[in-house]
Amino acid sequence: MSTITTLQTPESKADAVFQLLENGSKQGYIGENISQLEHALQAALRATEAGADEETILAALLHDIGQFCPAKELQRMLDGSTNVGVMGHEKLGAEYLRKIGFSEKVCELVESHVVGKRYLTSVDPAYYEGLSSASKLSLKFQGGPFSLDDARRFEKDPLFEQKVQLRKWDDASKIVDFKTPDLQSYKPMAIRHLEAATHH
Repeated sequence: MSTITTLQTPESKADAVFQLLENGSKQGYIGENISQLEHALQAALRATEAGADEETILAALLHDIGQFCPAKELQRMLDGSTNVGVMGHEKLGAEYLRKIGFSEKVCELVESHVVGKRYLTSVDPAYYEGLSSASKLSLKFQGGPFSLDDARRFEKDPLFEQKVQLRKWDDASKIVDFKTPDLQSYKPMAIRHLEAATHH
């Protein structure tokens, strides 16, 4: 029996998610000079300093969690309804967090950070030029910049502003030797969130 599907309490769920992030982040951040964990912590700090709500801060912290989700386990969690092998990491992460019990807002924001890049590259040429070479390369595999119609549709999204802001924090969170609070400092926030989500 897998540990992920038998998680019960908000504490055990938060522990599992944070452990996944910590374990996965021992690997480097492809094309960048910092670890995935450093990147996640920088994004969460930027959200905190911007006065974002806790759901948005958690989304910033966990936006790349799909890089580390165990695909076979997630496939079982989804009851075979979706083929995870063809999902991008942003969708994997959102589905994983949904199954754990995070709010729909957190999951939507996590799922949106690639969409945010596609939007910004379509409306702002300077934004594209400012992307790292690794991010420019991945954009090609993510569908490229939005068409004008897609961009206008995205602008009507109720979470449009937060989704674009999360993408900007993502891009800005690749600084070497940048001091941040540690991962465990966000654990009480995650537990509070999961407790509240459980009672909704």
